[in-house]
Amino acid sequence: MKGATSVGGGGKDDSSAAVSTKSNKPKYSRFSQQELSAWKPILTPGWVISSFIVIGVVFIPIGLASLFASEHLVEIVERYDTDCIPLAYRNNSLHYIQTSETNKTCTRTFNVPKHMKSPVFIYYELDNYHQNHRRYVKSRSDAQLRGKASESATDTCKPEAVTSNGQPIVPCGLVAWSLFNDTYRFSVKNEVLDVSKKNIAWKSDQENKFGSDVYPKNFQSGSLIGGGKLNSSIPLSEQVDLIVWMRTAALPTFRKLYGKIERDLPANTTVTVIIQNNYNIYSFGGKKKLVLSTTSCLGGKDNFLGGAYLFVGGLCLFFAVCFILVYVLRPRPIGDPSYLSWNRNPGGYVN
Repeated sequence: MKGATSVGGGGKDDSSAAVSTKSNKPKYSRFSQQELSAWKPILTPGWVISSFIVIGVVFIPIGLASLFASEHLVEIVERYDTDCIPLAYRNNSLHYIQTSETNKTCTRTFNVPKHMKSPVFIYYELDNYHQNHRRYVKSRSDAQLRGKASESATDTCKPEAVTSNGQPIVPCGLVAWSLFNDTYRFSVKNEVLDVSKKNIAWKSDQENKFGSDVYPKNFQSGSLIGGGKLNSSIPLSEQVDLIVWMRTAALPTFRKLYGKIERDLPANTTVTVIIQNNYNIYSFGGKKKLVLSTTSCLGGKDNFLGGAYLFVGGLCLFFAVCFILVYVLRPRPIGDPSYLSWNRNPGGYVN
């Protein structure tokens, strides 16, 4: 009986081992065995030369069209950070911008060199302003910006997280705290030009990143004011200047959209702009510029894109000509085994 039981038990163990061994084997597939169909092109001289010619023929007209479109755009750049400081404060610009006793109003005039078709986009440009600094970029709370339920989510906003009595700041963080607050008022022949703020912020940001139930609270209420203030009766989803500012720039020189003038500006028009020079860039050697620009289907005035297309297209045509000359002057059969290393050195010695 014991022997029979032992035999039966041994048979069961062997069966389990067999099943276990079988389950551990990898399942066969053409993918795992690298047997799938593959395209392995042979780069013959004809294919290479044709590819370079096609790229050159396509890229050069695109580059010329980009440059042509850019040259027909009108852009006016007016730097005002130095000229808007009174002569008495030129050697002490930091005191001028920080004190509340000085008049920050500045009037500038400029002429429109060419006809500027509506809409005329207004930008402010900042130089030497590192919005991409790691601690600056992280000093914000996206959860707080999205919904009222996360109003107290200020752990990532230091040092502008809470007030002195522990109340959360909305919106919190250094990015919001340093909101740009220079203002511009334009006029032509004493007629005020309306500046539209419609659609200057990304629609996706307004709908998904800034909540319609989130209102500014305890913002810029401390002793140290960083930048602009916000209307506490308007939700963050409608604070378009803040939304534009909160999309941080990758480079230390950047432009951000301020508004639009939705009327044409004829050539030789004298535009007067009244600037409130409030924003402090003097403590770190920055620069401020006012930019008026028209746009095309390719964006604003920028010669780099067209130049890049021309450079790549011209380089491809140059390589095509070089390969043609080499193929014609020094031809050789494709796959010639005499060029293999062991055929060039039959003895295995390096010359």
